[in-house]
Amino acid sequence: MAADDAEPSVLRDAETESLFKDISTPLIKAANLDPQSVRVVLLNDPEINAFVATGQVVYIQSGLLLAADNVNELQGVIAHELGHVAGGHSIRIQQGAGAATGITIATMILGAIAVAAGAGEAGMGVMMAGQRAALGKFLAFTRTQESSADAAGASYLSKAGITGKGMLDFFGKLQNQEYRLAIYDTDSYDRTHPLSTERIQALEQKLKSDPSWNKPVDKGLETRFERVKAKLAGFVDPKQAVIKYPESDQSVPGHYARAYAYHLGGYPDKALAEANALLATNPDDPYFLELKGQILLEGGHPQEALGVLREAVARAPDQPLIAALLGHALISTEDLANFDEAKRVLRLAVSRDNDNPFAWYQLGIVYDREGDQPRAALATAERYSLEGQPGLALPNAEQAMMGIPVGTPVFGVRFRLGAAVGVGRRGRRFVQAGQVVHAEHRVDGLARRRGQRRDRADESRAVGARELHARRMGGLCRLVSLWAALLAGAPPAENCRALVRRTRPAAGRPESRPRRSPPSSARR
Repeated sequence: MAADDAEPSVLRDAETESLFKDISTPLIKAANLDPQSVRVVLLNDPEINAFVATGQVVYIQSGLLLAADNVNELQGVIAHELGHVAGGHSIRIQQGAGAATGITIATMILGAIAVAAGAGEAGMGVMMAGQRAALGKFLAFTRTQESSADAAGASYLSKAGITGKGMLDFFGKLQNQEYRLAIYDTDSYDRTHPLSTERIQALEQKLKSDPSWNKPVDKGLETRFERVKAKLAGFVDPKQAVIKYPESDQSVPGHYARAYAYHLGGYPDKALAEANALLATNPDDPYFLELKGQILLEGGHPQEALGVLREAVARAPDQPLIAALLGHALISTEDLANFDEAKRVLRLAVSRDNDNPFAWYQLGIVYDREGDQPRAALATAERYSLEGQPGLALPNAEQAMMGIPVGTPVFGVRFRLGAAVGVGRRGRRFVQAGQVVHAEHRVDGLARRRGQRRDRADESRAVGARELHARRMGGLCRLVSLWAALLAGAPPAENCRALVRRTRPAAGRPESRPRRSPPSSARR
């Protein structure tokens, strides 16, 4: 299990990601989405929360996973979040923000007119009331989205043949938390989400009448969930983990939690003993082998880790995170005889998981030791690009492009780096479809077409902003002009036209709207 350095951090673990994939795939299909396009990602955050930002990524916070009592509760949460994905709610949130902005603009104008007329207190009151009304409008919009996602999630559970007991049980947990925080179920007006009581009432009859209500949960998934939950507990809070899973607990989850807790707490012998206890229950389990290899490697014994990690890769050849760990161990031996194997293993890892910056970093080390500086620079560029550091990615990509001969196949490289280097730079080489090509005329044409598209997009956004502004302001014209006529004695129509002119967005500079971004991932 590895953590991202940024906040909130992304936790990557082969066993956890495999579980997420298996429990979410039936729900994703029920939502008529592509399982290859939707990802469920674990974040290291103690809050009990899950969310969808832009795109088709469901973020599950570690606090929520630890709070879930069983895998069915986690399935209910994922089903709800898929309702947001299928409904495009992360995009439509701008509609709610736009409606609230219209209310704010109207009341600010009215308040300003009142202040100008000498009624300062009345004007400030109008402005404050307008802000309150705008907030209420936006919160009502988000509550509607949440209720819609609840209903969609319940339908996905039904289509997938999964009981909805977990969804209701988890809402019950949230309800208890609201009671502890003195959030009483009298009114949800000031909340982004409906009260848990309201959500339970809306879903209870539908879920209990579903044919899958009494269907038992898959025991295999439940066992895997308990393992993942235990290892997560040992990773995020070692001190609490050894209390929750004392040494008297000789179950697999108990050994798992203590192994991670002891390893992170600086007790390598105890950690290794727990890992060996796990392997005694199942010597062929690739995740137990991975854990032992990680403890040996990070404890300063990379040579001893090679055997168990090679076996782990052989037992789970479809797990690139384990392969990347083996590559790291091979490099850490500092034995040049192991570097050919490390390169082969790491190339396979990045071909199956192109979004692992640590694997690219290790592959760059191999190329550097071989003296292949262009490919080392290219791997470094990939690493920095994934870590969200384009300023460091670009010079490395440029160095790689200048050093790799035209027509040379380039393993695992994506087009985006080549485009960043090639577009707008006459005669430069760039990477496309894994091959370096010389594309002077293609670069010029691509840059020209992109510039034209960018100009059209800017113009369209500016025109759209002016039209939106006109629609918003048009509805206020009559009211504002009457106020102006009463307070200033000016002709109503002239005041209206002046108001629209003064507040119109400048051409080419469309209005900005709130945007939610997914959390950045440095080392995942």
